[in-house]
Amino acid sequence: MTAPAAVHPADFEPSLVAERTYISRRRFTRIDAAMVISLMVILLTLVPARLIVPNMTDLGRPALIIGMLLFVWWMVARLNPRLVLLGPQPMRWAVFGYLMSVLISYPIGLLRGLTSIEANSADRALLTAAVFVGVILMTADGLPNWARMRSVLQVFVWCCSAMAVIGLMQFILYMDVTQFITIPGLQAKGWVPELEIRGSGIRVASTTSHYIEFSTIMAIALPFGIHFAVFSATRLRRQMFAIAALCIAAGVPATMSRTGFIGLGIVVLVMLPIWGWRMRYNMLALGTCMVAGMIVAKPAVWSTINGMFAGAAEDPSITARTKRYEMWNYYFAQRPWFGRGTGTWVWPQYQYLDNQWLATALTNGLVGVSMLAALHITGIVLAIIAMRRSVTYADRHLCAALIASQLVAIFVGATFDSFSFSSYLIVLSLMLGLCGTVWRFTHPKRQVRTSTPWLGRVG
Repeated sequence: MTAPAAVHPADFEPSLVAERTYISRRRFTRIDAAMVISLMVILLTLVPARLIVPNMTDLGRPALIIGMLLFVWWMVARLNPRLVLLGPQPMRWAVFGYLMSVLISYPIGLLRGLTSIEANSADRALLTAAVFVGVILMTADGLPNWARMRSVLQVFVWCCSAMAVIGLMQFILYMDVTQFITIPGLQAKGWVPELEIRGSGIRVASTTSHYIEFSTIMAIALPFGIHFAVFSATRLRRQMFAIAALCIAAGVPATMSRTGFIGLGIVVLVMLPIWGWRMRYNMLALGTCMVAGMIVAKPAVWSTINGMFAGAAEDPSITARTKRYEMWNYYFAQRPWFGRGTGTWVWPQYQYLDNQWLATALTNGLVGVSMLAALHITGIVLAIIAMRRSVTYADRHLCAALIASQLVAIFVGATFDSFSFSSYLIVLSLMLGLCGTVWRFTHPKRQVRTSTPWLGRVG
């Protein structure tokens, strides 16, 4: 395979930012959206979720604070005509619909009358929504070119591989190594996931707050690791990313999570059509070797994994979810359209549902569920359009990985309260924003394709 060009040809196109005024899309900027988003990803993945800014709630995670700053940054850019991004962006409308459903349900909850724990949770949900949409919009609108977008994804892959290594160390050593990670100025607060015994193995969460959250992030990151292992410019970088992808893939079994394995299955099904036969054989061979190695090294663990699917119908973790459906139906029937109020279904006042779609239906009603589904569908459609427009195999492969991320997100929403876990939520918002980014970068009109943030007057 011929190594791809180090710089995407489209990055050489100038951007029209004003009448008869052009700038280079590859211009050097000391601090841009890509750098800030990369910093957020580093803090999100490498700093344990329990470490927060002192005297704050779990929203005091450094990565979430940066996410809030991204929301403010985007709002300032939209309100200032000298900073606004030129060109359309469908993802903005999808985000607007989702945000409106959250804002409409918030006062509905207040009118219903809330307990103190519900009121606090509702306020927290609004702040979380601001972080969520801020990351989406700044990613979709703020990345200036293919090179900066790839740099963000490369940081994401390396950080996820580091998360995987930490998880594998926990799995092998039977010890939570994150307890040795301390950051000056941050304090530990909140629930810390223990090394939970499942069958003949243990479940690990690495730096995240939950085993399912960790497995889902690994499943989403894997196709991007494979992408750079195939399409990086030099042989050394391809080999390094191949090692990173192997670590990410190995991190999923360490969680002993059905969700992670099904997420991997979804990724493979989406990527298979875009892979050539040689790639398919390579993936089959690597997967077979990894499974064989697991069977030889830890046969009891493989038996546990097999039993998770063979005995799923009798698994207490599944039957407990299904038993809550009657309770969910009782509350949903009371307020089906706009729900009981944003963020008001909160533990310990109510039971965990372990299903984000059901939780959204209770708090934001059918309107909220529709807007959340529209957000995922918009991401998928934009990535499909970008894939069909792409002229290189590498670009199509990247778009397919983004499609896989949204299909995984749709599925995992039915297996745990995904929006309650901030690491996953930020990764999801990053993927949604990138769907908007590739749509913009592949647009047939140059004014849209080269649209970039205008930082001020030129000349």
